[in-house]
Amino acid sequence: MQQTDLSTYNNHPYHPGANALKRLLWYYVNAVFINSAWLPLSGFRIFLLRLFGARIGTGVVLKPRVNIKYPWHLQIGNNSWIGEGVWIDNLTTVNIGNNVCLSQGAVLQTGSHNYKSKSFDLIIGPVTLEDGAWIGNGAIVNKGVVAGSHSLLSSGSVTTKNLDAYSIYQGNPAVKVRSREIT
Repeated sequence: MQQTDLSTYNNHPYHPGANALKRLLWYYVNAVFINSAWLPLSGFRIFLLRLFGARIGTGVVLKPRVNIKYPWHLQIGNNSWIGEGVWIDNLTTVNIGNNVCLSQGAVLQTGSHNYKSKSFDLIIGPVTLEDGAWIGNGAIVNKGVVAGSHSLLSSGSVTTKNLDAYSIYQGNPAVKVRSREIT
């Protein structure tokens, strides 16, 4: 039976989309200004994200202690909220629509590893949160997922599959529990 051999891991085919200097600068800007609690105002953090290539709409609220891997792969629509402790691990594109809520501690991850491969190869896929989607506290959205318009992934839930529009999902793995009706 084959075994995983991490010494054979080769990340060379992956390119993060920016040169080494830009990635290094972002690492420190993210650590000091974005993923910290001492700067409570969204405006400056949003300015820095835009400076590094993020496309961010108006009225966005970006709470303290957010961790963003690569801002040049990030797009956020108007009036969306990104809660404290959110981790956007965007090795590739993350598109967040208008009026989306990412609650505290939510995770968007665009990468994983091929568990069948001896060398544990990196695999990536974009994440899309359509208008009005809500990702609950501590919920995890995995690579390749599209959360349909006004879908809801409840607190602590984990999804590896697309979420239907106007539907509420719960659990690990997340399953549809009912329709979302907005009055």
